[in-house]
Amino acid sequence: MPTALRYTLTISNWRAHQFIVVLHIPEHSENTLELFLPSWIPGSYMVRDFAKSIIDIDATVSETTTEEEVALLPITKLDKQTWQIGTQGKPCTVRYSVYANDLSIRSAFINDQYAFINGTSAFLKVSGFENAGCELNIKLNENDPTTANWKAYTSMPTRLDSASSSGWHFVAQNYDEFIDHPIYVGIADTHCFNVDGVSFTLLFSGNNNIDYERIAQDLTPICKHHLDLFGTPRAIDNYLFMTLLADNGFGGLEHKYSTALLYPRFDLPQVGESSKKTDSYITFLSLCSHEFFHTWHVKRIKPNVMVNPDLSQETYTNQLWIYEGFTSFYDDVTLARTGVIEPQKYLDIVAQNVSRLLQNAGRLKQTASESSFDAWTKFYKQDASATNNIVSYYTKGGVIALGLDLLLRKESNDKVGLDTLMQLLWQHYGIDEKGTPDSVIQDLCKTHFDIDVSAYLDQVVYGTNDVELASLVREMGVEYRTRPRVSSDDKGGITSQPAIINQLGATLKPASFGLTVVQVFEGLAAMDAGILLNDVIIALDGHIVNVQKFQRLLDNAQASTVEITLIRDGRLITLPLNVVKARPDMAYFTITDELKLSKWLGRKS
Repeated sequence: MPTALRYTLTISNWRAHQFIVVLHIPEHSENTLELFLPSWIPGSYMVRDFAKSIIDIDATVSETTTEEEVALLPITKLDKQTWQIGTQGKPCTVRYSVYANDLSIRSAFINDQYAFINGTSAFLKVSGFENAGCELNIKLNENDPTTANWKAYTSMPTRLDSASSSGWHFVAQNYDEFIDHPIYVGIADTHCFNVDGVSFTLLFSGNNNIDYERIAQDLTPICKHHLDLFGTPRAIDNYLFMTLLADNGFGGLEHKYSTALLYPRFDLPQVGESSKKTDSYITFLSLCSHEFFHTWHVKRIKPNVMVNPDLSQETYTNQLWIYEGFTSFYDDVTLARTGVIEPQKYLDIVAQNVSRLLQNAGRLKQTASESSFDAWTKFYKQDASATNNIVSYYTKGGVIALGLDLLLRKESNDKVGLDTLMQLLWQHYGIDEKGTPDSVIQDLCKTHFDIDVSAYLDQVVYGTNDVELASLVREMGVEYRTRPRVSSDDKGGITSQPAIINQLGATLKPASFGLTVVQVFEGLAAMDAGILLNDVIIALDGHIVNVQKFQRLLDNAQASTVEITLIRDGRLITLPLNVVKARPDMAYFTITDELKLSKWLGRKS
């Protein structure tokens, strides 16, 4: 009796954003089978209800004598994502169509250039066959000239008999592995490079004038850093960086042997352009660094509850500050360690992260541990009040990781640091993928380093204290300071521009007339004055304003109170606004000892 499930995916109608899946289920011992589509995709902690995109579904008996004898099997929908089929143990064929119009890296999308498919959005799981092999055949619509030159790409292993005119053939050992390989079918540019025997492929949607050789050169030392950090046994032999290019958009999602990225196409270096690294290109390299680091730290080292998660509902963990936070530390520091960016540029990036925290009143209300647990709702479903009420386990987790590294180095006379801890996590939890307990960090530090970090973690992870950077970063030859912002788009870091004098305490964006309020920060003038989200500010002390004029008028205010005129839900309102001096909520770092900083970085070039 064959044990493998056979899936055929056909790109049937890109104009309607639809593909068709045909699933062949072999003979089995059950009278009924349950088929299920996940509600969420590992690595993105929000229930997305992928099954809502299934348009129609039916099931028939397979391997009948004549076509006329093919009979529809009874199929009953049990809940939003589960179907029951009465099979009487016979082999059967399930056919369903899927709507794919979510341009992100978490779901599925089809247009005239390509189709991108995550398994969690496409492939039904069959009860009793969770550990069965899965075979995939990908086909194109033979009658559509638009897709004539499309090709299929995925990190999924190719089936031995894949050289076939009927499409592309792939195989996975079980369902969990099957859905962990995103699939790209379409027009693409590819570029390959090798690092220490590991083969890497860059894939970018469409045909572009992007300088792929330059990207590969910059990614080579980054990939080598991660490979060297975790050492043997090697987790991979091949890896695919799959990038969907768009006019706008940003994102990344890790998989064991690949990553799916979404990035603005013109933020990447073009052939013939200057070799200077723009901020947007540095961000792309950091994104690649981040997702590749997840190859070990999330995909293999993972919280115990994520070893076999229930994909039908939320799976809660307090540990995301370890996984996304530590990775957020390594994604940027790796660029500095390998010479891809200069040390001061790295410090400016850290300063921008710290600045986001300093402006975030939510960091004083929610702990990093609580942020991890509430990722499903408070972090992934943020509204405009988020900055006042929650903290990011990415951002604060990255600063926690920096502080932990400096603390370990200080307590051990520079014998151990976060690198040593990451290697212990890999050796004890990642190689066998057995899952980490909530106390893993303090346990490993105490057991292997004889260093008690519980007080530090109680303050900054399980409490709402800020990491005491001022004293810690001196150990790396750096001075930490704060300053007022210099403009509305100031992100932090060193600057020579003059600071603003007075601070509104709200984020504004240009409207067709005036300025729309998109955020109001606790404890500052705007909230005290009663300015609300979506108000449209049109004047200050009787003068019509734009972004530049508003700040200039506020800085030059001669009285302690000014009048601000705004439109709220069709009403014209004038409010008194207290003139408040700008607070020093932007961080920056200066280098005081270049040799000490270079030693801390372990800079390789």
